[in-house]
Amino acid sequence: MRKLVLTVIALLSLASVSYAQTSGKIATVWKCAGGTPMNPLPVGDAADHIYGVQQTKCTAVSGELAGLKQTEGVPTEFVEATGASSKGHGIFVETMSNGDKIVYSYDFTGTSKNKMMDTGSNKFTVTSGTGRFKGMTGGGTCKAKGNPDGSAEFTCSGTYSLAK
Repeated sequence: MRKLVLTVIALLSLASVSYAQTSGKIATVWKCAGGTPMNPLPVGDAADHIYGVQQTKCTAVSGELAGLKQTEGVPTEFVEATGASSKGHGIFVETMSNGDKIVYSYDFTGTSKNKMMDTGSNKFTVTSGTGRFKGMTGGGTCKAKGNPDGSAEFTCSGTYSLAK
């Protein structure tokens, strides 16, 4: 009987370790450089209404998923701006410390001051992954704050599940 109890405890322990490795919370802080120069195209309906595409590079200040450190990411986004307000969508390709990648799609809104990002927010969804993250699902939100040097800091939270 004692052997059976120990076996059940061992199996329950493995199940909870397995669960912890296949799902979890997203809690990441990203620091993103100012975007590459965007060549804004005027829409023509108002003096301050533009469309543009931009890409930048981000470094994880903190965060890990499934026991791996988040290291860097590259967001590429389509921006529509009218005056100090912007909105758009993009793809964020993240590289983990072991080289695996996670791809997210996101929609964002933001405000600018002196032609630099002031505040923003986005909603993201995991769309694909490689290696350990193949078949991953998840999503969440980020809050952004612009810095005087043109960079921005994003504080992101959400949940994820890995394929079994």
